[in-house]
Amino acid sequence: MAPAPNQGSSVTALAGGIAAIGVWRLLAVAAPHLAALAIMLQTETDFGARTGFLLSWGILNFFFIALLRRPALSGALSLTLVVVLVLLSRLKHDVVQMTANFVDLMVIDRDTAAFLFTIFPNLRWSVIGAGLVTIPLMYALWWLDPFRIRRLPALACCLACLAALVGYALAWPDEAWRGYYDDGYLSKFSRSGVTAVSDFIKYGFMESDAVATERLKVPLVDSCHPAGRRPNIIMIHDESSFDIRQAEGIKVPAGYGSHFQSFDGKERTFLAESNGGPSWFTEYNVLAGLSSRSFGRFAYFVTRIASGRVERGLPLALRRCGYTTLSLYPAFGAFMSARSFQITTGIQHFYDAHDLHAKDIEPDSFFYDKALKLIAEQPQGTPLFTFVYLAANHFPWETRFRPDLMPSWRKPGNEPVVDEYLRRQTMSANDFSAFIAGLKKKFPAQPFLIVRYGDHQPEFSPHVLDPGLDEAGVGKKLENYDPRYYGTYYAIDAVNFEPVKSPAVMDTIDAAYLPLVIQEAAGIPLDPSFEEQKSIMLRCQGRFYDCKDGAEARRFNRLLIDAGMIKGL
Repeated sequence: MAPAPNQGSSVTALAGGIAAIGVWRLLAVAAPHLAALAIMLQTETDFGARTGFLLSWGILNFFFIALLRRPALSGALSLTLVVVLVLLSRLKHDVVQMTANFVDLMVIDRDTAAFLFTIFPNLRWSVIGAGLVTIPLMYALWWLDPFRIRRLPALACCLACLAALVGYALAWPDEAWRGYYDDGYLSKFSRSGVTAVSDFIKYGFMESDAVATERLKVPLVDSCHPAGRRPNIIMIHDESSFDIRQAEGIKVPAGYGSHFQSFDGKERTFLAESNGGPSWFTEYNVLAGLSSRSFGRFAYFVTRIASGRVERGLPLALRRCGYTTLSLYPAFGAFMSARSFQITTGIQHFYDAHDLHAKDIEPDSFFYDKALKLIAEQPQGTPLFTFVYLAANHFPWETRFRPDLMPSWRKPGNEPVVDEYLRRQTMSANDFSAFIAGLKKKFPAQPFLIVRYGDHQPEFSPHVLDPGLDEAGVGKKLENYDPRYYGTYYAIDAVNFEPVKSPAVMDTIDAAYLPLVIQEAAGIPLDPSFEEQKSIMLRCQGRFYDCKDGAEARRFNRLLIDAGMIKGL
């Protein structure tokens, strides 16, 4: 009979093996996985989300092992990426109420980073500090790691985890409204990658009908003969501005509300397509005259996708009528491809923060003064379109913007972010009044049509509009485009000019119709594409994407594609 194994010898051998490798080296291998397990238990709330987390963790680890062969360093790199994703997701959720998804990888560039460092000046030092700690730690792990794993088995395991994640995400796709939940960062990010690729293969970037029986008139008529004198047109992007009196119990300063009224005393509603942060959604609406919602999951990058592809919009229509077009932009021109996109839609002279010598976030008066100077430099007799993009009322409202301005301001008595928001709105209203006075003084004989709009509500608006709703309730309202969460304002003003009356100047409009409203109010003859869009507007009563569950928008997109105004989408 064979002798029984010596259990003591096995334990002794195991202990000797551990001692030979070294406890610290084993901990270096195990620590990233234990930390990832803690993150999973903290951020992933159900079995499905945790399954997605584990599969994603396997993909990251085996990918780095296939490259480096060192499990300790691979685990540390994977953990670093997961932690960065969690932090960025929380930052994005604080700004736009949505966590990061796979398509967000498109937004990573130098100008985006510069924009974030401008908004959050302390972030730069946090990144530098993290780098100073992380680089030596990674070198230490490289040196401490006692194991070497073959690349082929690691690659096979990576592909197996990827296949399992794809199958899981396709079989049980994540509901879109869960993107508004402040949890499940890694699992939602990974599953969104599968669904985004799947959507792109099926539909491409932009929704449109497969065929259209009608045709727009092309080429567009070059001649343009407006009745009467063509006014200079100024379109003003009023950052994060809406009439906060929509929320109950908000205390506002005396005279609040007049800023939202047009020349005729009416307050009109502008239905934006974003809430809380992405101003470029509305930038696309008011320049291209189209809906960002047609891009589905890719809407977050609408200006990047449309750059070089969507050759239709308000500036192009005005250039057809002899206008010179220019834009004043408060960030770097490469941010979300703003420069390229605006040039595609017809902007001839684009001035970004560098061109304007802007330092950090500037008050509205800075951009108004620059606009007055640029208008004065234009040749007499040539009508001008000027797009003034403001930024002073940008988040965060937890900090006091330019405390040297408005020293006599008195808080109305709301929560601090609301009072700071009201303070900045008051500054904006005062700066706009000064701008109008400047136009009258510098250009006493020139006609101007001025159209302002709030690009979206501030990120805290759901909290003040529906204080009793939890995160899930707010997420569902945002997902369903509740007009209370997306309504801002648009206002029409004039200097030495009487705006033309038109049925298109409605009390409530979708953001994509603003270019049409501006042309109608200015008395500019519409090109065939805007004539067709006006017909849609009138029969849909100011709605665009929502009209007939998107059928009108899809049909119109196909007409523009067939006319050669949208390419490669």
